[in-house]
Amino acid sequence: MHTNSVPESNHRSLAALVTELKNEVSEFVETRIALLKAELSGKLQDVKKAAPMAVLGITLAGTAYLLFTLALVALVAALMPDSAFRWFIAFMAVGILWALAAGIFLSIAKRRMSASNFIPQKTIEVLKNDKVWLQQEARNQI
Repeated sequence: MHTNSVPESNHRSLAALVTELKNEVSEFVETRIALLKAELSGKLQDVKKAAPMAVLGITLAGTAYLLFTLALVALVAALMPDSAFRWFIAFMAVGILWALAAGIFLSIAKRRMSASNFIPQKTIEVLKNDKVWLQQEARNQI
């Protein structure tokens, strides 16, 4: 007598399969969320460490900028001793120079910011790989 015996391990109830699937999906989501949190936390720590130095640097650069601007305006005004409008012309000339420089630097910054990516790349890569794996598993099950 020939019987088609299937090992007992394959005779799980539907409820047990659903529970197992639910647990695996839950673990999967928790792992991905933990990865995202860890990556963002690392980036936030870097920003926190750099912030005080950035504030100090910006303050000193601003002071130097104001002093340099005043010296440059005084130099331009000194080059026109006979003009009644020498201070006006000096401030306008330096203002135009700074506006042009600002436009150039802002253009460069905008281009670099658009090229820079603040998205958590590792998490996105893992999720893309997970998507491919899930699609392959779904095809294999059909």
